[in-house]
This record gives sequence, C-alpha cells and structure tokens, in this order.
Amino acid sequence: MDRLRYLAIARNPDTSSALGYLMMIPVDGGIVVKTSDTWPRTKALYCHPASMADWPENPELVVEIALLSCARRGAAIDIVVDRARENRSQLVFTVARGRDMIFWQSPRTQRQARPKGSIPQARARGVTEVPITVDTREHYPYQFRNRSVITTRGALSCGDYGIYREDELYAAVERKTLDDLIGSLSNSRLRYAIGQLATLAHAAVVVEARYSAILQSTFMRPALIFDAIADYALRWPEVPVVFCENRKLAEEWTYRYLAGAYHLALEPPTTLETASVQPKPTPAAIRQWASAHDIDIPAKGRIPLAIRERYLRAHGQAVIN
Repeated sequence: MDRLRYLAIARNPDTSSALGYLMMIPVDGGIVVKTSDTWPRTKALYCHPASMADWPENPELVVEIALLSCARRGAAIDIVVDRARENRSQLVFTVARGRDMIFWQSPRTQRQARPKGSIPQARARGVTEVPITVDTREHYPYQFRNRSVITTRGALSCGDYGIYREDELYAAVERKTLDDLIGSLSNSRLRYAIGQLATLAHAAVVVEARYSAILQSTFMRPALIFDAIADYALRWPEVPVVFCENRKLAEEWTYRYLAGAYHLALEPPTTLETASVQPKPTPAAIRQWASAHDIDIPAKGRIPLAIRERYLRAHGQAVIN
C-alpha cells in the first residue's frame, strides 16, 4: 500500500512507553507521533512527537485505512478517512508549559466540551423590558432574540453593550472573539479598554471561546496571554474577563448580566450613593453659615476641618473621615 494515501497506526515497539501506538500521518513527507489509542473516541488524545526513525521497519499494524483527505491548515492537520463512522479527526499542534504538544481530537470529543441542553428562556430577574444600548462600532451585534430586550444604537464611551441610569452609562459589556482578545492584548488596546470600563459601576469583558482555546494560539504565546489576563484581573478586579465557550452562550451571559445591572439601576440610591452625588459646599457657603451661628472662622485661607465637619452634620451630609 502507498503510505502517502493511507493512515497507518502500529503498535509501539517500546513496551515501556505509556503511549502504546505509533501513528504515521502522510503530510510533509510523513509525520510520526506516539499516541495512547487508535482513535479519539471519548476524549482528545495526547500525542508525543516522534521521528521517522522511530517507525519500525516491519511494523505491527493495527489500523491501515485509505484517506479521503489529509491536509495541514495552520496549526492543525485535518484527517478524513474512508469509512462510514469515526471518519473525521484533527491533530492540533500547540505549546504548553514551554514545550511542543499535539492533541488528536474528533468532532465527538469537541462536542463533549459543549454544554448539553437548551438555553433557559426565563426572564432575567423578572425584568419585562431591558433597554440595552448597542455601540455604533459593533458590526455584528447580538440580536437578543426571544428576549425581553429593547435595543438601540448609540455611541458608548466604553464597551459594546450598555445600560444607562439617569443619562449616565451605568454598566457595560465588552465583547471579544478569541482572535480579537489576543490581538487587543498584543497591542495593549484591551488594557485601555478595561481601564475605561473600570470607571463604571458595573462592567465586564465576555469572550466567545473557552479558556483552554488559548492553548491553540499561534499568533501569541499562550503563556503570555494567560499572564496578561491574570495581570488585568489583579489590576482591575471589578472588571472580570468571562469565557463563555461560544457566541450563543456569550450572548446569553451578556443579556443576564445587563438585566441584573438594570435591576440594580432601578433600585433607589443607597445612603452612600446619595451622599456621594451631593455637591460639595463652597468655602463661601461655609463662612456664611459659620458667621450666622457665631462660629469663629478665618476670613481667608483654608477652612478648619472641624468647622467643615460641623457644617456637613448640620446639613445632613455624610462626614468622610
């Protein structure tokens, strides 16, 4: 048989190895890897790189099946074999913990990473209509179909989806695909975006991918990506970066997050919030009040702290120590 047209799997002659099989992939003149099974049926299989010299002269073949397709696509090799079932798989080349790694996966093992069941249809927080503003720069925005959402287009100061409270942006979500996340990390755009989001009452970044998908990055080293995300979590803990596996779940998370923020925005301001928005007293107002109450106060210069605190208490405002 022509080895360049067949997928061949043989027993590993090294009986001490935990990877009991050798697989020859007919691309680039032939690639040999060590693996633990003859097909990724229940989970992705780890493959250890080997050389053509490791392929025995008289291999004990376990699988030898004709190929319909075997092509390299970026950091992966797509394999299609000539049989009715278990006919598609993929070798993914990546770097983890500073060394090269290969994982052999199939559509079935990929599906196992996806959530089972349907998206719940219950309203978030029981809110009947959530007014979400979609940034004008968002090219393919979430539609929030079958949701109690009213969307409008507007220029947000930060984020892609936002909730307003009294004409002020109250909460926002920045949406990222995995490629966009990595690109914005490499040029520091994400750092500035999170810094702006941190000025809001509530904000988050949602990523349409699994955290483990970072391991497949070829544009930027996975370790650098992990470090940057951890650094941002430490610098801006109030702006979480949430990985939601796919676009559908990211849209659902965004809806429920903003619905919760809108529910909070409808609540009456707390005592601390009320105190924080009251205008600061001017020195002239404090001097006028002090004179009216026979309190000695300098005509010029800095007002003593004790007099300022007496003024605030007299007017029912919070005193911040």
